[in-house]
Amino acid sequence: MSFSARRAVPDRAAPAHLVVGFVSKPHGIRGEVFVQSLTDHPGGAFAPGVVLCIAGADGREPASDAAPLRVEAARPQKRGFLVRFAGMQDRNDAEELRGLYLLRAIEDLEPLDEDEVFYHDLLGLAVETVSGEPVGEVHEVFEQAPHDLLEVRTPRGILLIPFVRTVVVGVDLPARRLVVDPPEGLLEL
Repeated sequence: MSFSARRAVPDRAAPAHLVVGFVSKPHGIRGEVFVQSLTDHPGGAFAPGVVLCIAGADGREPASDAAPLRVEAARPQKRGFLVRFAGMQDRNDAEELRGLYLLRAIEDLEPLDEDEVFYHDLLGLAVETVSGEPVGEVHEVFEQAPHDLLEVRTPRGILLIPFVRTVVVGVDLPARRLVVDPPEGLLEL
């Protein structure tokens, strides 16, 4: 069993919105777009009635000059979703969304499961071993196959630690710490 983390724009301050998708191109002539899902819970993000926002230039907040988009219909498609937003009548309307990121308000998200954390909550956590030895601080989260990696900055350099339950044995957000049980050699630079 591995940890699950919901994707977010990396930032130490809790964001008001999370990135949930990327509009790669229009689809057909009826205003649909192909959206690459950037969330671990796409069923909730691309359901009819859900309100999404277009990301502004910084990618963290909604664009001030763009109206929110209400999902009218969505269906799974290879590696993403075909989505039609209310008011999108034709391909020309859909073309205006090409290349834009979609955000969802954090208060509209489904509650986290017991073993889930948001990626942005991991940033800045102090990393220590199960014996209490300090290792460093989480600086970045990289989404990689077969598992995500935590970039941990240490006094001796940067470590990449697999974000899997066999290595990361505890995440204590209130205490701002992450506990690892590293296999032999993992913490050696």
